[in-house]
Amino acid sequence: MAFNLDDFLKKSHKAQASDIHINCNKAPSLRINGEIYKIASEVITYEDINRILEHTLPKEYLKRISEIQDIDYIYEIKGVSRYRVNYCKDIYHGKFTFRTIPYYIKNLKELALPEYLREYTNFNNGIVFVTGATGSGKSTTLASLIEIINQKYKRHIVTIEDPVEFVYEDKKSIVTQRSLDIDVSDFKTGIKYALRQDPDVMLVGEIRDKDTLLSAIEAAETGHLVFSTLHTNGTAASINRLKGFIEESGQEQFMKRLANCIRGIVHQQLVPTVNNGVLTPAVEILTFTPTVIDYVKEGKLEEVYLLMQRSKQSNISTMNMSLYNLYQAGKITRETALEYSLEKNEMDQRIRGMYQDSSLEDSIL
Repeated sequence: MAFNLDDFLKKSHKAQASDIHINCNKAPSLRINGEIYKIASEVITYEDINRILEHTLPKEYLKRISEIQDIDYIYEIKGVSRYRVNYCKDIYHGKFTFRTIPYYIKNLKELALPEYLREYTNFNNGIVFVTGATGSGKSTTLASLIEIINQKYKRHIVTIEDPVEFVYEDKKSIVTQRSLDIDVSDFKTGIKYALRQDPDVMLVGEIRDKDTLLSAIEAAETGHLVFSTLHTNGTAASINRLKGFIEESGQEQFMKRLANCIRGIVHQQLVPTVNNGVLTPAVEILTFTPTVIDYVKEGKLEEVYLLMQRSKQSNISTMNMSLYNLYQAGKITRETALEYSLEKNEMDQRIRGMYQDSSLEDSIL
């Protein structure tokens, strides 16, 4: 009996799976609350894989279906969910990963994210980065921020994504959404043409290369509020990653440009709670205050983290602070706090009450 994809996705939706893995010659697997569960099922055949590809692939790609090795696109079951689909080759055979994209865009409170993030939606220009590993909730956080703007301000929001994930309904704002390969060839080109479409706010799905980065910064410098993502491990690491896109001879000038237009960096992880492993975000926040701007311009990135450690304000906090607060609130275990910490020695000292915290005066932040 042939594998019925839609029926399987509906059952996976009821099981609250975030990701569905479908490999040739294997039984399907689900990711639920961060862990993989193998399903007791018949193995997926080569014919099943081909049928799924033909059934789900957008018509724009069907003419070159035999040439496709890696591709991202959207599939939807009306009334159930949208899915970001990745198709790739796994030892010569096709493999699918379906990432669930809910119709409903949750707000910051529902996502258990810091309320301070709302402040980033009030800027008229500049750039905000949301960073983290794959599956850390970056797209969901960005969607929440974009929806705040959509509900609050009369703006034109343009998103350039690979592919379009959350779909926005026009509220006070109007929203134009463009997908790579289908609506536009690449992020750089998408930004170029978006600037001719009377935008106020732009969402650039991901900074992947120098050209995209410089185009996004130019948009931020010319009076637009830009949101984007990076795959990095921490806010300080994000600054180094951005710097690394630029040739060494131009890095000093680039860092001055970056410091002048960046509004903040948010780094997040999803960590398992004591509530049956349900995931909750741990969030590091670096808002570019005058002091941070000066440090970045001068290349004193080590000083940035020291400042973050000492800060008592909601606009600057380290991952350890977030994890420690979750631990103190009884939401995560000591082991989880240490496992997800970016500075494990400091985390251990915090838990044991040995961490020496010397606060900076609020006035210099």
